[in-house]
Amino acid sequence: MKKSALIILFFLQIMLVSQFTVEAQCSLCTKTAQQMGEKPAQGMNSGILYLMMMPFAIVGFIGFRWWKQNKATEE
Repeated sequence: MKKSALIILFFLQIMLVSQFTVEAQCSLCTKTAQQMGEKPAQGMNSGILYLMMMPFAIVGFIGFRWWKQNKATEE
């Protein structure tokens, strides 16, 4: 339990730190964000990052549960 909590905290820290340094906009979104101004563009970038992280989080959760189930059947 301690190890899994440590891993989860590690990934949360990486997600929070990388959110401030990563720009996840394609060329079309960048052009749109430039026309909107500074604050809406930051909100748009945060939304893109949020939508990008959710599939990775879901797949990671499913993979973790699968790994844990296989580990339990081996013992």
